[in-house]
Amino acid sequence: MTPPDPAGTASAARTIRVPEDRAGQRLDNFLLGQLKGAPRSLVYKLVRSGQVRVNGGRAKAERKLEGGDEVRIPPVRLAEQGEKGVPARGLLEAMEASIVFEDARLLAINKPSGVASHGGSGISFGAIETLRALRPKESLELVHRLDRDTSGLLVVAKKRSALTELQALMREEGGISKRYLALLVGRLPDGVLTVDAPLHIGLRQGGERHVQVHASGKPSRSHFRVLERRGGQSYCEVRIETGRTHQIRVHAQHLGHPIAGDAKYGDEAANRRLRDQAGLKRLFLHASTLEFALEGGRALYLLNAPLVPELVDVLDRLG
Repeated sequence: MTPPDPAGTASAARTIRVPEDRAGQRLDNFLLGQLKGAPRSLVYKLVRSGQVRVNGGRAKAERKLEGGDEVRIPPVRLAEQGEKGVPARGLLEAMEASIVFEDARLLAINKPSGVASHGGSGISFGAIETLRALRPKESLELVHRLDRDTSGLLVVAKKRSALTELQALMREEGGISKRYLALLVGRLPDGVLTVDAPLHIGLRQGGERHVQVHASGKPSRSHFRVLERRGGQSYCEVRIETGRTHQIRVHAQHLGHPIAGDAKYGDEAANRRLRDQAGLKRLFLHASTLEFALEGGRALYLLNAPLVPELVDVLDRLG
């Protein structure tokens, strides 16, 4: 197997035999793993134009590969695509420092706020691209995603078997226990508040995604529990049973207590007040805990990402 030329001087097509442990992987995701640093848009262009072949024939990006399939990958000059060769040193160092857990199957980071889970939409390097740049000889695949503004646990699979098992668990109700920490505007009552409200993703002018509670949406459940009250606000643990886009943010808004610092679904006046009083300059939402079992229940995992310092400072200033 010949790795892609990092200098962008690849001059010949190559054929890769799909390993058995990659059976079931989509063609586009397989290509992203082979063409390190290539934007997703370039991969789709190569597939659509017929330059990528599977067993000698054209294929669609969503095709599921089988072990032993032969994939023709055309020569790609990433430098000619105007792409930067590697992430900035500061991003590489931040990602290296963010690793909170690693074993033979998985790697977990405490993702900083402001870093996308993956590249796209004008972002050259998200968390997964940066990790791949740090570990060029390893096969790394995102298990799930976090909003760009949300900090906390992001899990990456190092083995195909772990990826498929975790993705299956995510489709099961209760397969993975997910907990977040959030500061909600105002005073929530004591006890557990459960929001069972369907969420629908719509598009606003310009293509921006906007999620709202709507009867036609997908079932969504979140449980909010106040841990303590600070400066008239409610510091909460949030447990989610489903993982819809912007779920916690929209459910908090639905309660009438939006997440502090949420520029999209929040309270503009409250956000301004918290910025002035406590220095809150970002969304106060942090993915803190994931609990699950792999190997058919034999390998138990309890992963934690501590609340990041800038959010601890906000709580301290609120008293």
